[in-house]
Order: sequence, then C-alpha cells, then structure tokens
Amino acid sequence: MDTAQTTSTREQILDSAWKRFAQYGYGKTTMVEIATDCDMSAANLYRFFKNKEDIGMALACQCLGQKEKRLREVLTRPGLSAAQRLHTFVLTLFHYTYEQFHDQPRINELVDTIMKEYADVVMQHKEMARSLLATILTEGNQTGEFNIPNPIVTADTLMAATTIFCVPYFVTWHSKEEFESLAQDMVNTFIRGLAKR
Repeated sequence: MDTAQTTSTREQILDSAWKRFAQYGYGKTTMVEIATDCDMSAANLYRFFKNKEDIGMALACQCLGQKEKRLREVLTRPGLSAAQRLHTFVLTLFHYTYEQFHDQPRINELVDTIMKEYADVVMQHKEMARSLLATILTEGNQTGEFNIPNPIVTADTLMAATTIFCVPYFVTWHSKEEFESLAQDMVNTFIRGLAKR
C-alpha cells in the first residue's frame, strides 16, 4: 500500500472514530464498530492502529496540533499590540475548544482518558501554550505596554486563569456569548493589572 493510500485510510479511520466517540462515547466504542464504519475488517483496522487507545492518542495529537497551529498564528499576525495579541490568544483558545467540543459532550470521555493515560502529551501541549503566552508578555514588556518581572510565572498564572476556556468539560457551563464575555472580562482585567504605570 502506498503512502498516500495509507494516509487516506488512516484519516478515514480517525474521522469514523471521532464520529463514533462523539455519538456513543469512547468507553462504549469498539474496534470492530470503527472498522465496520470504515467498511473494513477489524483485522485490517489493526494494520493501521494497534488498539483503540492508539486511535484516541492519534485523535488527541491531531486536535492539539490544530489548536497549536491556531495559537501560533496569533503570534505572527501583523499589526497587533501585545494587549491585542493576548486578547486574541485567549479568545482563540476558547473558540477552538467550543467549536470542537460544544455539541459533542461524549468526547469528554476521550479527553479524560488522554489526560490520565498520556499526561506527558498534555503537559507538552500546556508547555507550548505557556511558552507562547510568555512570548506575548515579553513582547509587551519590550514595547512598554506591560511591566512584568517574570513573564514565565505570569504565563503560568494566565494558564490557570484560562483553564475554563480551554478544557472541553467546561464548554457546556455557559452559552457561547457568556463565555466570550467572561473571556474578554478576564483578559481585560489581566491587561489592566499588567499595564506599565
């Protein structure tokens, strides 16, 4: 099987698995069901993924990669002040999470499994987000917008404060408009506190 066909088949499997996890939950889904959804035998499915956890991990990496791409784009977007970049960063975190998980609460089973079984992957992603936040804060120091003695520590604090906007479990707590308002208020409060006096 050539590389393009292998990639296409893997993508089909991941797409089918995502839909099934969203509808029935991660725990209730079997490899046989995923294979059936892909019109292939379970034996063939095992040629591409060794088990359901392997599929779940591939989906998690795919999601985290998409999220990381969006967040990195915020850092390269021209014409934004550090305050605007921070604001955009937090709203991007929220919008990505909302788009991916709002109408699919059963995906939380997959998220919970990944967080428990593959904590190192989650920590790498959190470190990446923290690093991007620290870059924005350092930029704010350099432009005179912010006065932050330790951007890394402040980035950690911001990460803690933004948890509600980037963890799928919380997405159902408020309407999209309420979450956006909360995110904007939180960022504005931080920006006022970080501003150079």
